[in-house]
Amino acid sequence: MNDVVDSATRSRMMSGIKGKNTKPELMIRAGLHRLGYRFRLHRKDLPGKPDLVFAKYRAVIFVHGCFWHGHGCHLFKWPSTRQEFWEAKIGRSRERDREVRTALRQLGWRSLVIWECALKGRTRLDVREGLARAGTWLEAGEADGEISGESK
Repeated sequence: MNDVVDSATRSRMMSGIKGKNTKPELMIRAGLHRLGYRFRLHRKDLPGKPDLVFAKYRAVIFVHGCFWHGHGCHLFKWPSTRQEFWEAKIGRSRERDREVRTALRQLGWRSLVIWECALKGRTRLDVREGLARAGTWLEAGEADGEISGESK
């Protein structure tokens, strides 16, 4: 199946996709800040440049897009064109995510992944519930965790 736009247009569209300061990330940042949590953003000295870094809790939060990180939810669907390219690209993202979380754990940091499906789509959580889960995770000192949309 051919693309509906020419390659230059597709390239321009893809280059406009942001990796940080995304809408889901801004939503989590604003909510946690409102709840009184203070954090740093995208610290370059930590593996994976986590979206939010809570030094007080020795914890980091990643806000992952379900498509780009290959989450098994309703927001993720394998593209029907260039399948080998996308399998390699998304497979490498998943592998890199595992490597980053392992490296953080070895440095004594805990990590939480908040998936995009927890914030949008038909399985999204109430924003307050998602933020409460993140706050509980921070305070409890639990090991690595994930927050994703509800199974319906």
